[in-house]
Amino acid sequence: MKNDKMKNVTLWVLAVLLTAGLIIYQRATGPSYPKRGEAEIGGEAFTYKLLTTHNTGIDAPVIIEVENKEVIGELNYRRYKSHDDWNTVSMERSGDALTASLPYQPPAGKLMYTVRLFKGGEVISLTDDPVVIRFKGAVPLAVLTPHIFFMFISLLFTLRAGLEALFRRKDTLYYTGVSLLTLILGGLILGPIVQKYAFDAYWTGWPYGHDLTDNKTAIIFIFLLVAWLKLRKNPRHRTMVVVATLVMTVVYAIPHSVMGSEIDHTKTEIKQNQD
Repeated sequence: MKNDKMKNVTLWVLAVLLTAGLIIYQRATGPSYPKRGEAEIGGEAFTYKLLTTHNTGIDAPVIIEVENKEVIGELNYRRYKSHDDWNTVSMERSGDALTASLPYQPPAGKLMYTVRLFKGGEVISLTDDPVVIRFKGAVPLAVLTPHIFFMFISLLFTLRAGLEALFRRKDTLYYTGVSLLTLILGGLILGPIVQKYAFDAYWTGWPYGHDLTDNKTAIIFIFLLVAWLKLRKNPRHRTMVVVATLVMTVVYAIPHSVMGSEIDHTKTEIKQNQD
């Protein structure tokens, strides 16, 4: 009895650590994570942070902290997936920072931009490739918070279910049921509501689009549902639970919002030319 209790605690600790690791990885690798780096000009080293996501309705600020007053900068941008010409804006000096802003786009609209700094004859570009920023509608915390909560709980209980199926077996059906229920709440009910606020569409995955976040949710749901149904018929059918856990782990290893909602202006331009 004591050994079983210790095993249960150990499996929970392992599940929590795995969940935390996947969440941190998602946060660090997702396209909404700011582009950070270090640069040097005129012998002065500095760090920078360039936004990759911003709420629509408000221009996105571009702020570069560089104290040397002789350093000037320019912001170059154009719409992502378009044939637009590049727009160039001179950055303004505000104390120890150079500032400019990117014009906001409609939900799912993107801009690509670069920042160049000058001092005398020296010119540097902060990034090798243009940074892409996506605009989205503001999501109320009353919707976003429970969505994130249930998604994390679903991840935690799925990992716990997989470990239970492998090592303890006693409560596999229970953990699988909790993971399935919280995924339905967080991913299939609240997820589309978050999507509607952010990008004005409830669902942009298959068969209506290629949004990877929506498709990942659907894939996890299918595997968890099959695993739960098999366990309901026969508690010994634990293999599918392990498979569902592995599928969820692989899915969460894919950066969040990759292949997410976006506006392709080249298609709009082609249609307008045809008209």
